[in-house]
Amino acid sequence: MQNPESISHLTQREAAEVDEILMGPLGFSVDLLMELAGLSVASSIAEVYKPGEYSRVLVICGPGNNGGDGLVAARHLHHFGYKPFVCYPKRTQKPLYNGLVTQLESLSVPFLSVEDLHVDLSGDFDILVDAMFGFSFHGSPRPPFDDLIQKLVQLHNYAQNRQKYPVIVSVDIPSGWHVEEGDVSGEGVKPDMLVSLTAPKLCAKKFTGPHHFLGGRFVPPSIVDKFKLHLPPYPGTSMCVRIGKPPQIDISALRQNYISPELLEEQVAADPIDQFRKWFDDALAAGLREPNAMALSTVGKDGKPSSRMVLLKGVEKDGFVWYTNYESQKARELSENPQASLLFYWDGLNRQVRVEGPVQKVPEEESEQYFHSRPQGSQIGAIASKQSTIIPGRHILHQTYKELEEKYSDGSLIPKPKHWGGYRLKPKLFEFWQGQQSRLHDRLQYIPQEIDRKLVWKIVRLAP
Repeated sequence: MQNPESISHLTQREAAEVDEILMGPLGFSVDLLMELAGLSVASSIAEVYKPGEYSRVLVICGPGNNGGDGLVAARHLHHFGYKPFVCYPKRTQKPLYNGLVTQLESLSVPFLSVEDLHVDLSGDFDILVDAMFGFSFHGSPRPPFDDLIQKLVQLHNYAQNRQKYPVIVSVDIPSGWHVEEGDVSGEGVKPDMLVSLTAPKLCAKKFTGPHHFLGGRFVPPSIVDKFKLHLPPYPGTSMCVRIGKPPQIDISALRQNYISPELLEEQVAADPIDQFRKWFDDALAAGLREPNAMALSTVGKDGKPSSRMVLLKGVEKDGFVWYTNYESQKARELSENPQASLLFYWDGLNRQVRVEGPVQKVPEEESEQYFHSRPQGSQIGAIASKQSTIIPGRHILHQTYKELEEKYSDGSLIPKPKHWGGYRLKPKLFEFWQGQQSRLHDRLQYIPQEIDRKLVWKIVRLAP
């Protein structure tokens, strides 16, 4: 996030000149810019409006490049898990636009005529994407776009009588606004989100909605220098970046209405380890970040619990394994009370797994083998850090690390510290949690029982 006052805004002439340079000496094509712009719009929407709650999206496309951005965005939104619909009343008969329409038709994305749309759009859609007119538009909107813009304007009147109404996302310029002066009449579209492309246009200074994003991560240094642009850095690999602070939110109002398949007793594995592996494989297949991350909770002799995130490094019938410093706080608490709880949370699947049981150190040879399987940097880091002790500053870590790095620069074997190794939790209780609507979550608990001198797991359902 960056202060919007420090970010550059382009005039209409400057915006046109930027496009001319991009598609001239810099070698960009209109279809490439359109693809990057549409992806930026879809990514911005996905940052704020999750498909579980805002699934039905109507993309209203104009006849120019702004409409093409909308068509591309609709395709990406489909692949992001949304259900897009497209209203494209004045189709541009050029190969680029015809190809975008064909792509959407191949995905069975419905195209709606203006006549198909109700006067009040609030009951049919969750998101309305305004991709009618961009920065090159002049004059007053003509039919049928004047009527479509009026439908968006009227939404705020209908909203007063509804608990939830569709949000409006405008692409680069809210349709009907003056590119530089904004909503001159004060009676234009009032989008909830504005996605500026390349750089914000002057009218963006008049935007008062809660979500302003910048998209189009392709501006080369020559354009930045020529126009003296000050643009925010994009985080990580994201195709969009928020401008300004996010709106203040009432924490007590934050809630998610989970939509998941039911978790039924007759469908789960008899052995909880097998069930865990199935869910873990699902988390891997879903591409969730660090699905092996787990909250480890311990309690020392003082009775005070503490928790931290660690990484699962092995799961077998005899338990769950992780590695750490034997002189850390968690190690000290485990020596005083060798009982612990593990919690896995897989947000993208609405799932949790809780595991409880006694803990013991893994054999030294097992820790030794794992230690030398780690990258050299991780091995040196384990030696350099006296975990949980107070240090005067981060520079101490860097200094110690550098000294050790030089010491072992010849490729010699790095010895495992005696104070470093693994733990294994032997499960005595499992709980599998699946989020459901209206807080009627599924909770299946596995409890060990001995029958005919054999260990079996009893499955019981807990009230959510």
